[in-house]
Amino acid sequence: MTRPDAPSIRSAGIGLRAPHYRELCDSIPALGWLEVHSENFFGEGGQPHFFLRKLREHYPLSLHGVGLGLGSVAALDTAHLAKLKTLIARYQPFVVSDHVCWGATPNRHLNDLLPLPYTEEALMHFCQRVSETQDALGRQILVENVSSYLRYSHSTIAEWEFVAATARHTGCGLLLDVNNVYVNAINHGFDARCYIDAMPRDAVQEIHLAGFDDSGPCLIDTHGTPVCDAVWSLYEYTIQRMGDTPTLIEWDTDIPPLATLLQHAEKANAIMGHTHAQPA
Repeated sequence: MTRPDAPSIRSAGIGLRAPHYRELCDSIPALGWLEVHSENFFGEGGQPHFFLRKLREHYPLSLHGVGLGLGSVAALDTAHLAKLKTLIARYQPFVVSDHVCWGATPNRHLNDLLPLPYTEEALMHFCQRVSETQDALGRQILVENVSSYLRYSHSTIAEWEFVAATARHTGCGLLLDVNNVYVNAINHGFDARCYIDAMPRDAVQEIHLAGFDDSGPCLIDTHGTPVCDAVWSLYEYTIQRMGDTPTLIEWDTDIPPLATLLQHAEKANAIMGHTHAQPA
């Protein structure tokens, strides 16, 4: 398992979504990088690859997966891993990521990013699966903390300790979703800054920012609204702790005009430009 030599990216990017393919190709705006969902590009050709090839000439690329189900007890999907490895070879992304979650049983894929019980047994299982994935791909991956709306009564490890331990035990990197930290802090009643403080600085290689729905009894991570002021504030604190880190504006539903995403990216860049890492 190797850690790829990443370009020196210390700026904000956006998720590449179909409504913006042509506009991005025509305008090539000042962006640090682009991120795509890996599984959307498992096909051999077609319009998605046509545009991605063109845009890859101008921007570094991050591949973000949602289908590995690293915490599941079902066997790792070798066909999925093979397609991902082919995609990596084709586009040479600076990072490849998936989630700290489970999502499949031996007979069914649940199509969701479900939280794990935070126990020693689950940690050992998850770390083994991350290591197997890195061995299969021949490179380091990042794992992302997920939003959650319940907690397992038999959990014995704090979520942030579980995530940090995964990086220590496997050598994987971390994709720190600041919005998910905030959502879980509100839903489960913990201090979001304590979560950020627990993250090993050298492991955090990417950050996500997104929006949520606050219309019900708990916050729901939707990726369909602007980043709220409280999450921007937590992001600024994160940059103080971690230093400038590639930051994605993640917007997957109710996708706004490209200009809105670019404005969010500019705000993230401004925070990185005016905030410096503090001693741990």
